[in-house]
Amino acid sequence: MFKEIAGQEGPKRLLQNGLRHNRISHAYIFNGPPGSGQMEMALAFVQALFCTNGTEEACGTCLECRKLLHGNHPDLQIISPDGANIKIDQIRELQRIFSYRSENGNPKAYIIDQADKMNVQAANSLLKFLEEPPSPAVAILLSSNGKALLPTIQSRAQWVAFSALDPMLMLQKLSDEGVPDAIARTVVHLAAGLPACRELAGQNWFAEIRNVVLQLGKESAGRGGSPLITAQQSVFKAGLGDHLEMIFDLFHLWFKDMLQAQANRHDRIVFIDEWEFISKTAGTRSAGAWVSCMAFAAESKKKLRYNMNGQLCLEQFLLNVGHAVPAWN
Repeated sequence: MFKEIAGQEGPKRLLQNGLRHNRISHAYIFNGPPGSGQMEMALAFVQALFCTNGTEEACGTCLECRKLLHGNHPDLQIISPDGANIKIDQIRELQRIFSYRSENGNPKAYIIDQADKMNVQAANSLLKFLEEPPSPAVAILLSSNGKALLPTIQSRAQWVAFSALDPMLMLQKLSDEGVPDAIARTVVHLAAGLPACRELAGQNWFAEIRNVVLQLGKESAGRGGSPLITAQQSVFKAGLGDHLEMIFDLFHLWFKDMLQAQANRHDRIVFIDEWEFISKTAGTRSAGAWVSCMAFAAESKKKLRYNMNGQLCLEQFLLNVGHAVPAWN
């Protein structure tokens, strides 16, 4: 339901006003960055549209609401890419299903996730469907790149603009749900949207990876230990080698925290549980040196994607960082 969706007050008002005044467009384009809650908003909108007891907000208890919540409402179809694209056969199947009228007399609805991934044939087939639906229907196209849709599709739909969720808003929601603050503060800077944040926070390996990065970050600053030995034992022997990209993402945040500390931006620190160490260490190098360390992390992720050996990649990264960061005094 709308009230359960964090942020996106503009899209909520637009859609609820349409429901309240019975001015529903036959097609919408929900456009915004990944993780901005487009699917959740689309489902809340369809639920309110089908609900027999509500107007701009679904009741959540009527038969129509329960069917939708259970994912088995016959008047809602959801299409996602089949492989890399949405294909014409998927649109043709949608047309076949919609050739039958709704049993309850309501308009049917369909949601196309990642609509910008329709191939040319599918997009042209959808255009005809938008122009001449066989029965009353509401189309909701979800996209992070709506301008990639056919201009003729764009002109026949109402645009609904979504914005990236504020990390502090997501942090508050996660904290309210009982996610530990240290984990919540980290995931909101790594995952796009609340569902992805919840999923990442629930992974047992994530807390382990976070702890490993903290240990490696301290050792690379010369605070005892050998980062290469730690990497061997705590990453590869511990079976965490499949999460190297996440390790580099976390290191990027770690070095960024050093810059935030230099600028006295305490409220922007991600690893706030390590503030004492960060505040002491940030001034041991110039801002440019910390930026270089962030660049090492980004470059290491690229090397992984080009199939560089993972252990070698991490070891090279730690050596580069060690040369950039002086020994602890």
